[in-house]
Amino acid sequence: MEWAGSSRVTEKSVAVKGAKLQTQAFGAPSSPPIVLIMGMMSSMLWWPERFCRDLAAQGHYVIRYDQRDTGLATHYPQGEPGYSFSDLADDVMAVLDGYGLEAAHLVGMSMGGFVAQETALRHSRRVLTLTLISTSPLAVEGLPPSTKAYREHSAAGEAVDWSDLGAIADFLRRDAAMLAGTRHPHDAEAVSALIARDMARAPSFASATNHFALVGGEEPARLKASDLTIAVLAIHGTSDPLFPIAHGEAFTKAVPNARLHRIEGGGHEIHDRDIDEMVQAIAHHAT
Repeated sequence: MEWAGSSRVTEKSVAVKGAKLQTQAFGAPSSPPIVLIMGMMSSMLWWPERFCRDLAAQGHYVIRYDQRDTGLATHYPQGEPGYSFSDLADDVMAVLDGYGLEAAHLVGMSMGGFVAQETALRHSRRVLTLTLISTSPLAVEGLPPSTKAYREHSAAGEAVDWSDLGAIADFLRRDAAMLAGTRHPHDAEAVSALIARDMARAPSFASATNHFALVGGEEPARLKASDLTIAVLAIHGTSDPLFPIAHGEAFTKAVPNARLHRIEGGGHEIHDRDIDEMVQAIAHHAT
């Protein structure tokens, strides 16, 4: 257990269907809980610690965790994920159970936003509100694709030797630069340090590519964002190259109780200079 001022930080492992997730919690357990769900190939470290501490300082109990095949969670052989996308939604319930929580506010980033939507649709009783960052509404068609530059960069990922940690790190650094917004300078040094921490912490890193197989798989059920009945806050950068701003705007059209918070010039990222704005928006929403 760590104490930093008034912010308590604890860690624990949570069991899920023959596997485990590593979790970390910030703040007072008696405060309203928020569970953070990160995106593809990204451990919980991609939720900046300052983001977590500041959200806890707003009066919430903030839990971040490593999804399967990331960080200190269970890893599977590359190309052979022993779980489905729906299992990732069920894992959120396991995190709640592990902390003895009946329900929580969910915040999902990118792929984590899809996980959060499925969780809310399949376990509505246990989800209080949704905040969806840099993601897209389920089963809404006709939205614009990623930018041409990002599609070309992403296609180059097929040539990466995912058994070579140096090659992986180089690709991830380029990926972060491609996903950056226009509002603030890209901090390549900070991103490189984060990637190094993430890779050093994980017993296997190449297995995180299993997430691609999940996203490209068949949907077990036709889940639709339009069936969401809880309050939804979409936070979206206007310069997001992966999910252009129309994806964030689509939530307000598809979901009855949704609103959009634009990050002007923001990319597909949680930039340090945008944390204050994002934390305030989430804290106001998750009440």
